[in-house]
Formats: sequence, C-alpha cells, structure tokens
Amino acid sequence: MAVDQQEVPGSTPSGATAARRSPTRRRAWVVLALLVCLMLVNYADKVVVGLAGVGMKEELDLDDSQFGVIQSSFYWLFAVGCVLGGWLGGKLPARWLLAGIAAVWALSLAPMTAQVGFTTIVACRVLLGLAEGPTTALAMQVAHSWFPAHKRAIPSSIVVAGAGIGPLIAAPILTWVILTYSWHAAFGVLAVVGAVVAVLWVIGGDSGPEAASGGHGTAANAPALPDHVPLRRLFSTGTLIGMAVLFFVAYANTSVKVSWLPLYLREGLGYDATTAGNLVALPYLGSAVAVILVGVVSAVMTRRGITNRITRGVLPGALVLTSGVCTIAFSSMDRGAPQMLLLALGSCLNSAGYGVAFAGLADVIPAKQRGTVFGIVTGVYSLGGIVAPLVIGTLVSSSESVAVGYGDGFLVLGVTTMIGAAVALLVVHPDRDAARLAAKS
Repeated sequence: MAVDQQEVPGSTPSGATAARRSPTRRRAWVVLALLVCLMLVNYADKVVVGLAGVGMKEELDLDDSQFGVIQSSFYWLFAVGCVLGGWLGGKLPARWLLAGIAAVWALSLAPMTAQVGFTTIVACRVLLGLAEGPTTALAMQVAHSWFPAHKRAIPSSIVVAGAGIGPLIAAPILTWVILTYSWHAAFGVLAVVGAVVAVLWVIGGDSGPEAASGGHGTAANAPALPDHVPLRRLFSTGTLIGMAVLFFVAYANTSVKVSWLPLYLREGLGYDATTAGNLVALPYLGSAVAVILVGVVSAVMTRRGITNRITRGVLPGALVLTSGVCTIAFSSMDRGAPQMLLLALGSCLNSAGYGVAFAGLADVIPAKQRGTVFGIVTGVYSLGGIVAPLVIGTLVSSSESVAVGYGDGFLVLGVTTMIGAAVALLVVHPDRDAARLAAKS
C-alpha cells in the first residue's frame, strides 16, 4: 500500500495535512543523526587496532604477519553478519535490531580491557566483525525508509559521513588515551561509548513511513518497481554487478587505510605516535566533507534532470578511479606534504561516492527487499576487507624493508582500485535496469 505523500519527508502536503509533515520531517533528521552516531562508533571500533598496533605488537611480541591476521580476522564473519543482518532487517524492528547489534559491539570490546593473548584478540575481532557487518546495510535501509527516492542522495551521504567522522574524532582521542594510559584503556572507552549509543538508539531510533511502501521510482515519471523481484534477476543487472565490484575495491582501499595507515605512518615513514594520530585523522576529515558534498552535487544534478546513470553511477565510479590513481602516486613518493596530500585526497575520493552509490542501488531494488540485498552486497564487498589487510601484512613482512613492503602494497591496491572502478563505469545503469525490472513485473 502506498504511503500518503504528506507523510514522506520532503514531499508537498496539502491543507489540513501540513501539520503532520513537520513532525515526520523532524523525526527523520533525528533518526538520521542517530544513524550517524552508530556509523561513527562502528568505524571508531575498526580503527582502534591500527592505533594500538605498535603497543599490541610489542606487548604480545607479534610480527607483521600475525598482526595482519588480527586485522583480517575482523572480516572473517563480516559477510555472514551482513547477510544475516539483512535478512533479519526484513523481519525484526530496526529499533531493537540495531540496538542489539551495538550492544554486541560493546561486549566484544570489553575483554580487550584486560591482559589478553593473540587467540582472544582474534576471537573478539571476529565477534565484532560479525556484529558490525550488517550496520551499513541496515543504516541505509532505515535512512531510505524516511526519504522518498529522489531525495535519498544527501541522507545516504550523511550516513556514510559518519564512517569518516568516527575515525576523525577517535584517532586523536584514542591516541591520547593509549599514550596516557594504555591500549587496553582505548578499548574500554569504545565499549562504554557503544553501550551509550545502543541506549540512545532504543530511545529515538526506528524505521520510517517508506518502510511499508512498495516500489518507488526515482522521479515522478519513473517506472514503479514490483513488490518483489527474484534475487537471481536482481543480481544479473549491470547496476548490482557493477556496484558490488565498485564497493569491493573501494572497501579494500578503506580497510587497508583503517588497518595499516597508523602503522605505515609510524613504521614506514617514521612519524612519532602523536603526529601519526593527527595525520590519520586528516583523510577522515576530508572524507566526511567530501561524501556530503558529493551527495549535494548528485542531488542538484538530479533536480536539473541529469540521469541517475550519471549522478549515481558514473559519478561514484569516476571518484574511485581517481582515488586509485592517487594511491599509486603516493606509494612511490618520499615522506612529506605532497605525499600526505595525495594520500588524503585518495582517501576522500574513495569514500565520497559511497552514499550516492547506495542511492543508485536503491533505485533498482524493491523497498521490501532492500535490507536483504544491501546485506548481500555488503557481504560481497566485505571480502575486500579480508584480502587486502592480509596482502599488505604479507608484503611488509616479506620485503627487504618495511618501507618497500608498504610501497608495494599500496601500488597493488591502487591498480586494483582502478580496475574495479573501470568495470563499474561500464556496467552501472540504474535507469535502464529499473525500467527492465518494471517491464518484467
């Protein structure tokens, strides 16, 4: 059953129904803010091991390969969590599902506050990855349930911006906690923050009015999607194939920088702990700004009649392609401001298109299937988070020097990123694929 237009944030109500619109719109932005908080904690949890890496390696006498296993272990069950969470997203209220997930984050971080061994660390990271796996997909599903299709680019980008804000805030604060107290204390701080965010979500978070709606086009004259499309047909579209590939290489790029960037700055380039902590924050600052800016640009282009093929397909693909070029370039440069500029720029461009890319995915997925499909896509691209940290760890430990190992690793990462982005540029076409799915309904 279609949702009344006046109940959809951003629509144009009439007469007596106008009073109903403002509370719904305000609630939409409150929920969006809570989703940003969830994403913030989600990515702070990811970056903490990289920040604590030097202390962990010294205390537990870990080599680079073992540390690579710790970083990679976060993603071992990440894909399982993505698919399971996406499936549950269509069956359980978002209020309780996301709160439960955040509570598991806190529980998985708590043991790290005490003296632990290699096996315990790996087990805790596996549990954390399982719980954090579905977060992005569920956050997007909830965000899209509060906004009509043609207005999702900016909200999607704001949710993704939380991924950049998390490390931006966490890096300097957690670095100070580690240097002042210990790396164990940093995990304790995150456990407490995760528990607080879980409580806040229970109080104010939930799905919106569009969660109960059927398929919606991206504009008034766009074809309406059927209520249900077989997954085989959905995943045979160029848009889902191309976006999965694009997300895979982009997430591999992101996971390497989350996992290894703090150690690269300290061990590979020789920066001290405080400087490295501050430098780590720069790419995330740029990413948080860039992802919102790209969302606004995409929304403006859509309002001016530019097709979703360009605004939600070509745009994110071109950004990731350029990010790959930047990654290749900084991998061969010496330490200094130009290298840091390219590193930060590459990270910004890599993340900037996530929000509009998710909006492009939503264009070809029926509303009731978004949780499941987002979960599967997230599970597929999370495999990049398993492979990339392991490859970097192997190259660093097997190279003639740490610096050479990091350089080779980022070179491989840049080339892979460019190839994946090129594939997406060729095959992603939301308008065409949505029309074909609607015609077969």
